[in-house]
Amino acid sequence: MAVENKLGLLEFHREEIKILHFTWIAFFITFYVWFNMAPLATTMLKTQGWLTREHIKVLAICNVALTIPGRIVIGALIDRYGPRIVFSILMVVMAVPTITFAFGTTFIQLLISRLFLSIIGAGFVVGIRMTAQWFPPKVIGRAEGFYAGWGNFGSAAAAMTLPWIALSVFGAYEEGWRYALAFNGGISFIYGFMYYFLVRDTPKSGATLKYHFKKAEKAQPMTVSSYLDLVQYLVWSFPLVGALGILAWRIGGVVINKGTPEAAPLISPTVITAIYAILALIYIAHVIKTCQVNLPLLKNGVPEQFQYHWGSVAALNSTYFANFGAELAVVSMLPMFFQNVFSMEPTTAGLIAASFAFVNLFARPLGGYISDHLNSRKLGMLIYMVGIAIGFFLMSQIAAYDDAGGLKPMFDGMWWIVVAVIITIVCSIFVQGAEGATFAVIPMINKPQTGQIAGMAGAYGNVGAVCYLVLYSLVDSKTFFYWIAAGAAISFLFCLFMLREPEGAFADE
Repeated sequence: MAVENKLGLLEFHREEIKILHFTWIAFFITFYVWFNMAPLATTMLKTQGWLTREHIKVLAICNVALTIPGRIVIGALIDRYGPRIVFSILMVVMAVPTITFAFGTTFIQLLISRLFLSIIGAGFVVGIRMTAQWFPPKVIGRAEGFYAGWGNFGSAAAAMTLPWIALSVFGAYEEGWRYALAFNGGISFIYGFMYYFLVRDTPKSGATLKYHFKKAEKAQPMTVSSYLDLVQYLVWSFPLVGALGILAWRIGGVVINKGTPEAAPLISPTVITAIYAILALIYIAHVIKTCQVNLPLLKNGVPEQFQYHWGSVAALNSTYFANFGAELAVVSMLPMFFQNVFSMEPTTAGLIAASFAFVNLFARPLGGYISDHLNSRKLGMLIYMVGIAIGFFLMSQIAAYDDAGGLKPMFDGMWWIVVAVIITIVCSIFVQGAEGATFAVIPMINKPQTGQIAGMAGAYGNVGAVCYLVLYSLVDSKTFFYWIAAGAAISFLFCLFMLREPEGAFADE
């Protein structure tokens, strides 16, 4: 049964529209839970005498630690079992570490629960596959952009509502923040069950109008089309493990109880070495398993109908590294940047910086819309990556170096603050529009492996965030903007030479 070729977001009589709304709400909730600590961090510090800023810093790192492997594993599970059951189980299971974190009374309890809770960040890739199964290529950009843009707003919703819930709803309790977090987890738990009964994986199809989801035979590494693609796959898999090594190195460098006789690194050098060894073994096992799956297929010859261009996967990995990775990093540093450069109050700087994330509501759907309406999805991707490179270069010009090597406004006067805000918003429109354009292409590369391709690209967004945040800790803000502009320019080159226009990119069904 064919679906219509228009989006029609308010046409609730169409089942695919209802599925889209139920799915973005699920994604919204996963991000609402994933980003629930930051808005309450200062409250946690005030009420828990044993909790320090170093503890919060470590917990923030743990909050992204397992998202990278989580997106890879979840992507494979989607292709094997379907998005409906995977999304439902993810939301229900992740309520457990959410509530454990809420009522944790020791740092170790908070650390372990936050580490497992970071897996909920993988929820994004589930809806990418679900949406791809309900909308034709002709409107897939708009559908995926709307899903991602409105779902991603869950992080902003957490920042806006959780402090109010902790104070106004649970303010009668001495530690209201705990109940606010538990409430947060309860929403995920309840909606996880609801989602299972509200949606199904695919439209009715065929003369018998049966529901059919073509499952992968088993959860395994991606299959490729040539020996060169196999080499590319293995090369591009390494940074996914390497980023975890960088996280381990960063956490190991954090000293707890600094300045006291009890001062010690959070993780000993011996444990760090053991983590590196385990990560190396994981990568080696991945290489062996990938070769076991692919070499027999390549030896016998991959049928033409199952072949696809792996270079396109690589190109889109690079775009998500450069756009979503940059977004996560910039959101983390932008309030402090405006506060220091313009000598603003923290509240004012925070409101200005929030403009970078707020435009997600329309910028990401706009990226999908433009991808749908250009005659070339590749052209849309290239335009956006150029826009990001120029946007971050202009953000590097907001500040200039003073005589002491610090940063000051490039020009004096209130007008320059206004210009700086405009530059920030325009840059954000390109960043988040590029995210929408990326996932307007992914579902059309290789349909049976959409979950794994989306999972790998999504994981590369987190790899980008890790790399950029580590880079930010080593350079000043102006130099940082130069580097992320360069990252977007490099991604543009990857797209120019490696990305192919998908076949049937504007098909009606």
